[in-house]
Amino acid sequence: MTEPSPDHAAPVQHAHDFFLARQPILNREQELIGYELLFRNAAFGPANVNDDVSATASVIAHASELGLNNVIGSLHGFINVDATVLMSDFINFLPSDKVVLEILETVKVTPELVRRVTELSRAGYVFALDDVIAESEDIAQLLPLVKIIKIDVMELDPSKLLKLSMHFKRAQKMLLAEKVETVEQFRDCVTFGFDYFQGYYFAKPVILQGKKLEASKIVIMHILTLLVRNVDNGEVVRYIKRDVALSLTLLRLVNTPVYGFMKHIDSLGQALIVLGRRQLKRWLQILLFANTEKDKAHSLSPLLILAATRGKMLELITEKVRPGRRKMSEIAFTVGIMSLVDALFGMRMEAILTQITVSSEIRDALMFRTGFYGEILQLAECTEQPDKTATQMNELLAGLQLSAEEFYDLETQAFEWGNNISTNMGHVPAKKAEEADTSDVSE
Repeated sequence: MTEPSPDHAAPVQHAHDFFLARQPILNREQELIGYELLFRNAAFGPANVNDDVSATASVIAHASELGLNNVIGSLHGFINVDATVLMSDFINFLPSDKVVLEILETVKVTPELVRRVTELSRAGYVFALDDVIAESEDIAQLLPLVKIIKIDVMELDPSKLLKLSMHFKRAQKMLLAEKVETVEQFRDCVTFGFDYFQGYYFAKPVILQGKKLEASKIVIMHILTLLVRNVDNGEVVRYIKRDVALSLTLLRLVNTPVYGFMKHIDSLGQALIVLGRRQLKRWLQILLFANTEKDKAHSLSPLLILAATRGKMLELITEKVRPGRRKMSEIAFTVGIMSLVDALFGMRMEAILTQITVSSEIRDALMFRTGFYGEILQLAECTEQPDKTATQMNELLAGLQLSAEEFYDLETQAFEWGNNISTNMGHVPAKKAEEADTSDVSE
């Protein structure tokens, strides 16, 4: 592999000159397998993927500053590249085992470019074709060299989508449906043989009439109510014990590396003491989003990661712009978590808030995205939705008196925290879990 050469690098810019957005990519079981990473130049106006390739190039040149593992964890990062980036030496800064290079639809295929993609493929890089909506001569030339075809489902009616998917399936390519915004679109694409799915559909509520909450979710909601009422630890522990799965999951959480205890925590009473009520409350909020189906108990739940990341990002932003206001940072974390309970419960947010008592400022943030918490929630959502513009983000940051550099640092911390929460949840040995003591602890 050619060593990166500074002579061929893009103009020097730092990662903190950019806004970073990441959008989840799921498999057919709706488990998280990676993220598309989108870099938006803080100086640009409307988001434009083609213009932002220069941003991607500069960030690649400073991959160590980016901290790719912090952003994507153990998953894969899908990154847009154009001909300039592909032909450069500094693309070798990206680890071939961690990224998928998406060749933009605007790239003109030349013999030189085909040779370059061939060379990078031999070096271990995986390629995808981005925004495919039809067959073409350029696509035909690159087809033997790419593994994944990304098809824009918003641009095609079902009959054309089926025809195009069959064509690429015959060529033995993996299919990724992008811009999937509804569960109906997801189901259609599953039927058509798609392997991966990208879009915001999984975080949107599917309203089901007569849906009942799982027993463990009801228990969690009740425990959160007990904590608000400030009952004693013994009563909280006795209620947690009513759900064995919840007890063991909570013990797994407190024993994850992300929390950093030197000693193994092996009882609920001990967990309550060492965690404190504030941390117990946030763990329970995160647990609402954990997979409870036995065959998916250890899989990565995209909704859990999104909720945990939102909560942490809002907390970090609040700590930065409202230093010393611990109560505000606690509320901010709760707002981040609660902003997705409509998707979790399959109920309208308005209906949920009739059953859960919250303050007017939390209600305004969740229902209307207004007030301080509503503004920071909007900012967090900008990191999840690529169609948000740099102009929108700049306006929100200006209102909070946050620089792009400061926000970049906060969002990467939140990404890392969310990744750690999700990947460590199921990693406690079975024997430890079986031996865990859930007995009452005397006060």
